[in-house]
Amino acid sequence: MSSLKERIVSVLLTRQLLKQEQLDQALAEVQKDGGSLQKLLVEKGFVKEADLLAALSEGLGIPPISLGRLKLDPNLKGLISRELASQYQVVPVSCIGHTLTVAMSDPLNVFALDTVAAMTGLTINPMLTTSKELREAIDQYYGTGVEETLRELVRKAETDSLEIIQEGGGGEDEADRLLRQTQEAPVVKFTDALLTKAVRMHASDVLIEPREKTVRVRYRVDGILQESQAPPKHLHNAIVSRIKIMAELNIAERRLPQDGHFNFRVDERGIDFRVSILPATFGGNVCLRILDKGEIKLDINTLGFDPGDLERLKDCARRPHGMILATGPTGSGKTTTLYSLLKMIDAPEKNIVTVEDPVEFELGGINQVNVRSEIGLSFAKALRSILRQDPDVIMVGEIRDTETADMAVKSALTGHLVLSTLHTNSAAGCVVRLINMGIEPFLLNSCVMAAVGQRLVRKICLKCLERYHPAKGVATRLGLVDDKGEPLALARGKGCRSCFQSGYAGREVIAEVLILTPEVRERVLKRAPERELEALARQQGMQMLREQGLLKVRQHITTLDEIFRTTSGDVVEA
Repeated sequence: MSSLKERIVSVLLTRQLLKQEQLDQALAEVQKDGGSLQKLLVEKGFVKEADLLAALSEGLGIPPISLGRLKLDPNLKGLISRELASQYQVVPVSCIGHTLTVAMSDPLNVFALDTVAAMTGLTINPMLTTSKELREAIDQYYGTGVEETLRELVRKAETDSLEIIQEGGGGEDEADRLLRQTQEAPVVKFTDALLTKAVRMHASDVLIEPREKTVRVRYRVDGILQESQAPPKHLHNAIVSRIKIMAELNIAERRLPQDGHFNFRVDERGIDFRVSILPATFGGNVCLRILDKGEIKLDINTLGFDPGDLERLKDCARRPHGMILATGPTGSGKTTTLYSLLKMIDAPEKNIVTVEDPVEFELGGINQVNVRSEIGLSFAKALRSILRQDPDVIMVGEIRDTETADMAVKSALTGHLVLSTLHTNSAAGCVVRLINMGIEPFLLNSCVMAAVGQRLVRKICLKCLERYHPAKGVATRLGLVDDKGEPLALARGKGCRSCFQSGYAGREVIAEVLILTPEVRERVLKRAPERELEALARQQGMQMLREQGLLKVRQHITTLDEIFRTTSGDVVEA
């Protein structure tokens, strides 16, 4: 190692941010395969990027900089082109006299510094930033590039004489023509640009939907669908076939639904895509679910739960047996909540097994089973086999039928901790639904500890946050007034390049947590309706979804519009 790298490593070891065995492993891999030691330490998860940044700053004597808080001078684009910025991961910050200050994530890249100095004819003064901030700054400063690429490809494709293949009966000749089309540059470039844009927008899904004469492409970002640049209709079949090839599916089969997955690299990261193709009237509907392991953060403390609810949930999860249920619509974060609880309680002395449809993310140290209904491996059958694997903790992806519900309850009654999800609109609805599925109330009282009803609300983008005062009538009705009865100052996002003009960036949980206290269990035994259970739980301190939402509005985390979009029912009084 060079003296500079030794200095940085020394800082990491001294601060106990890196273990010696991790350093030895990383050095061996760098010596074998080449590459950057700093980059490898972050990729392996040995060091957090923020900690590495601090060590670099101390070891090199280079100050860190937060690009998200700066407004970069547009006049400096002439000094460093987008191509140069992307290639050497550098962005200009300021130019005073003959000194150009630039932000970099790897200031040890002497070749990059020398090249930029030679291209600009200036003395380079490097400053430190994270690779994520650098990528975002390049996209904001120069434009994403991907959107321009998509537009150019669409313009070119509309004038090209690409052979048009109609939906039809199939056959070897047609499959050959499709295969040839998928290898042509416009199709490959458009598909790659489509996937790249989705990842950079932090989308969770991409929908490609053919119409009679057009194609619609939409991204789901923070739970909301946004329309994007679409290819011409005559490219649709080729793009679908390109995706099928990437997912190793049969391109000649267009009469039956197909499912698959593939890995695609974006910004030097491997991103998993889950593929679902559904034959529709005007062609194959494609849904791509994006599973970015780098984005998911399985920390129950950071999901947004109320501190009191969080402690009650943690207490339930630490018990040796019982059942915790999570409920809410599709995409409300139920699985992430359960994963986070599993990660919290994971320990070498515990055997944790999950059965899911499908397995969303691979969890290290946890045994995960994928349901395969086509060969008869259902939730109930998998759960029956899991019980013979000596588990301590079991997660059932979803309770869909009476057989699965019965097996889950029996598992909780026989000394296992069981976590599962149900599709109901509220926490109290979980208990009522299980009773309606044929589970006796006295059995539920013996095993269910807590039910969580949750939604995900979009958070206000901090880079374009502005404060405002709502109308007095609205503020009074919602209890958003001060001691004098005047409306409180609330927040909203104006919209900026960073949040793609939406005013929102990221999402957070709002939840109602129903703890089965002795009083609640007594009502369950009498088969009390959902509203009665909710009323009793509220008397005992449970906050409803809208109450939780309005609290986050007061805290300037989200907006009134977002709370009204994600919750229903009358306004509750605090």
